[in-house]
Amino acid sequence: MKHLAILALLGMVASAQAWAVPDGNAAQGKAKSATCAACHGADGNSQAAMFPRLAGQHPDYLYQALTEYKSGERKNAIMSGQVTNLSEQDMADLAAYFGSQKGLTLKR
Repeated sequence: MKHLAILALLGMVASAQAWAVPDGNAAQGKAKSATCAACHGADGNSQAAMFPRLAGQHPDYLYQALTEYKSGERKNAIMSGQVTNLSEQDMADLAAYFGSQKGLTLKR
């Protein structure tokens, strides 16, 4: 039983490391975001319903989405082309920038 607990713990540690997001630099992300702004808005608050709002999203979610577009796990012809030349650091920086922006709030 003790061995199973140790194996489970090791599995959780390995899983956490697999999802680790590189530290992003929001200032660098802003400098790299000009292309993104065409669809998602300069601050990530897209005004077009067909383009997702990135502002205020969790950076780890944004980073994961970018890596999935790059790997082909997520399918989108536009995004696949946009991420082709992005490094892991570029994606982390973009995620940090858009994640640090204030998202729109819903009116009630």
